Amino acid sequence: MLLPYADIVLPLAQPAYTFAVPEGLEVSPGDAVAVPFGPRKIYTGIVWRVHAEPPAAGRVKTILRRLYDAPLLPAPQMRLWEWVADYYLCTLGEVMRAALPSLMKPSGDTEEAFSEEEFRPRTECYVSLPAELHDEDRFHEACERLERRAPKQYEALLEVATAGDETRISTGEVARRLLRADYGTLQALCRKGLLIARQHERTVERGGAPVFRLPELTPHQQQALAALRGCFAEGKGAALLHGITGSGKTEIYIHLIAETLARGGDVLLLVPEIALTAQLIERMERIFGSRVTSYHSKLSGLRRSETYLRLNRSPGGEFVVGARSALFLPLRHLELLIVDEEHDTSYKQTDPAPRYNARDCAVVMARIAGGRALLGSATPSLESWLNARSGKYGYALLTERYGEARPPVVCLSDTLRAARRGERRAHFNKLLLDRIDETLRRGGQVMLFQNRRGFSPYVECTECGWTARCPNCNVTLTYHKNGRKLVCHYCGHTEDIPAKCPACRVADVVPMGFGTEKVEEEIAKLFPEARVARLDRDTVTSERAFSAIVADFAARRTDILVGTQMITKGFDFEGVSLVGILNADNLTNSPDFRASERAFQLMMQVAGRAGRRDDGGEVVIQTSDPANPLLRQVVAGDYEAMARTQLAERQAFFYPPYARLMSLTLRHRDPALLREGIAYLAGRLRTHFGRRVLGPMTPPVDRIRGEYLMGLLLKIESGASSSRARGVLRAELKFFSANPAFRAISVCVDVDPQ
Repeated sequence: MLLPYADIVLPLAQPAYTFAVPEGLEVSPGDAVAVPFGPRKIYTGIVWRVHAEPPAAGRVKTILRRLYDAPLLPAPQMRLWEWVADYYLCTLGEVMRAALPSLMKPSGDTEEAFSEEEFRPRTECYVSLPAELHDEDRFHEACERLERRAPKQYEALLEVATAGDETRISTGEVARRLLRADYGTLQALCRKGLLIARQHERTVERGGAPVFRLPELTPHQQQALAALRGCFAEGKGAALLHGITGSGKTEIYIHLIAETLARGGDVLLLVPEIALTAQLIERMERIFGSRVTSYHSKLSGLRRSETYLRLNRSPGGEFVVGARSALFLPLRHLELLIVDEEHDTSYKQTDPAPRYNARDCAVVMARIAGGRALLGSATPSLESWLNARSGKYGYALLTERYGEARPPVVCLSDTLRAARRGERRAHFNKLLLDRIDETLRRGGQVMLFQNRRGFSPYVECTECGWTARCPNCNVTLTYHKNGRKLVCHYCGHTEDIPAKCPACRVADVVPMGFGTEKVEEEIAKLFPEARVARLDRDTVTSERAFSAIVADFAARRTDILVGTQMITKGFDFEGVSLVGILNADNLTNSPDFRASERAFQLMMQVAGRAGRRDDGGEVVIQTSDPANPLLRQVVAGDYEAMARTQLAERQAFFYPPYARLMSLTLRHRDPALLREGIAYLAGRLRTHFGRRVLGPMTPPVDRIRGEYLMGLLLKIESGASSSRARGVLRAELKFFSANPAFRAISVCVDVDPQ
């Protein structure tokens, strides 16, 4: 019996809608369909449930047609979508917007417009002989006629007939691109009925065996691999591989990947940012050849869509390397999920919804698919480390660098003391400058880390103290010397630097503070013979620009590389023997309960770029507070001391991982209405959650793109029901949005904010 109704998820921030299934059309959960919505719009939807229950009221619209010959969404992905929507307090439609490639979600005002937008896989032309020419006598007759009248057509027909085997007539299809004959000649043969042309979907041939042998493991790596295998054999769904920088975590990944692929299982390797891990992808391709599939936002929509469809039909044995969105690929035999650099904040999507953390979703997806999740990091997040030490996750530790490499020597350089002694030039202490000079004389390379791009964070009048601020956001404008522009890094507003102070008209405005652009200029003046390059969001205007900068440094055509966080991730440069951290204070003094953890992770990661071969390396950290306990822990490389200290503080002040946070940000252009609305919402939430509700509070940046911002923070103790808290919060937000007085206020919910 055909079920007449289907609940359809649309790529909108809306719940699923019920549509009628037309007679003769069979649909099942996971199918993609075209449906009418609103007065004149046609959308792509995903069938979520097929049933016989008519909607309570209203006219039911009818599904127009099915879009693909097989379900677009396998059952495990449907369960993941449901979990993401429930946990991160968003709709299935918002998950659909993030999960599917853009070309697979066409829409249009008419059927014709929808069809024009509809994704169609690229096809390829194949030609073959008609059935009657499979007879040798008839084939030779045709050849004799052509040989006298059309020699080019004769040669083309002979080429098709002997493709692959010159001793017999070929009855199979041959790709046109493999033939020497031109398009016009083949078309003429088709018109005469001597060839048949067909279009087939283009496929990518996948390699089988690995290209090179697997890397040999050291005894320490073998122990870690055995520990992970033991954890998975015991039924642990997730494990943490905690290995210092340069310890060879990737070699362990490779062995587990090879074992999984040999069984016919699928592997997904997540990386924080695909552009920053080109070396990892290149290495995987050297080992696994064409079996490696890349998937990330830098690829074209066509490539992403074709990859999605191919994986959806794959029998298994796929290996995908991708950024966080690769989590939503339809791998039907997913056995191993690896999250490299699991501590990285790039795994958390901040805007738009769903504001999910791909690391946490990977653990959930592994459980749904019956596979295993492996989290790897030199500086794990405190949440993952506590889960591993408490026995919830498996755990393996690597404390030695791979091969003969030694950990770098880390030292602190006191900027205040250097300034008092006159040992400071520009933004560099004498200690760091001496080390740079020694390194360059030895033929080594240097990396300088400054976690702020631009030339200067702001410009200021020396007479009255005026600073240039963004007209749309409550922030100062960053000065970029290249082009002499003031730029807002929140909304993109740009303006010229004023010749005189607009307030007092007396003095010039001067740059204050320093960013990577200024560091690059100053270091080039101090070491004029050195080749200096910069790696940040301003220089990486494209993937090609990024690759060129990295390739030059890897080939030692660059001596000094200045950069932001981009230089801390995924790089393995054998020539780097010195790393300088120019301003550790702006990392440790951030007003965030995670500031110390993040600062430790960032400094240890960038320090790990030094001395990755047997000649060792050195790291110089410039700070005005050398007695800071966190910096002492960085010098000692003591992760456990940092973790114990930070976890004790988190427990005392009731922060994650001892509580779950839900952040609410309200936005509106009218600050008075915003204050009234947030006070109303806070009052209603306190009737349910009491003192667990903190706020209202004003964030440090309280206006962005012309909208004012205010926030609330909800703390739920780890022993309480997070699911019940989310249910209450969802109901209250629905009630708030339905209030006519506050309907114009937008509410952004961020579960587990980073």
